[in-house]
Amino acid sequence: MRELDALYRRYGGHQPGLLGARHSYAVLCPLVERPDGLHLLFEVRGRNLSQPGEVCFPGGRMEAEESPVQCALRETEEELSIPPSAVTVLGTPDFICNQMGFLLRPVLGLVSPAGFAAMSPSPAEVAEVFTAPLRFFKETAPEPWRYELVPQVPEDFPYESVGIPRDYPWNHGWVDVPVWYWHGRAVWGMTARLVRDIAGTL
Repeated sequence: MRELDALYRRYGGHQPGLLGARHSYAVLCPLVERPDGLHLLFEVRGRNLSQPGEVCFPGGRMEAEESPVQCALRETEEELSIPPSAVTVLGTPDFICNQMGFLLRPVLGLVSPAGFAAMSPSPAEVAEVFTAPLRFFKETAPEPWRYELVPQVPEDFPYESVGIPRDYPWNHGWVDVPVWYWHGRAVWGMTARLVRDIAGTL
């Protein structure tokens, strides 16, 4: 049957993703070895980017047929001039499903001393870089902020047609926004959630 053939072509061997996702992004969570132990390497977003001045990890939108690892390493090279050969991939932590409908896929990697020494941030994308000890995030609790996701249902929603009352208890949600401060810089939001997951394994 033609319908069965179409379904098999669509779902046979399909790797599940987020239903309805418009985009997927990948970031490298870069570790570097410093005299006092492992540090995480952070960027501060350039003035010409969205969310300028925010602390983040190197990364960006995944291209077609690109894996999270490939994307994270490509973006790191574009933003920091650290080549993939200078990064040892340690694994892929849990991803974040953002309420705006995209996946953020982290990749944990160790940057070699030579790769770190040769780092040259792109001035078009990166205002500055800094490192912070992984131990700091393990031993210091972040400020635990959160905000509520409140459904705003149109007045003309077809309640009667779908068989629910007008006082239907629509689900609300919450988004965690942990915040750390390190030498005057705020590590917060999705970046902080990834850091919390990584530091929590120690």
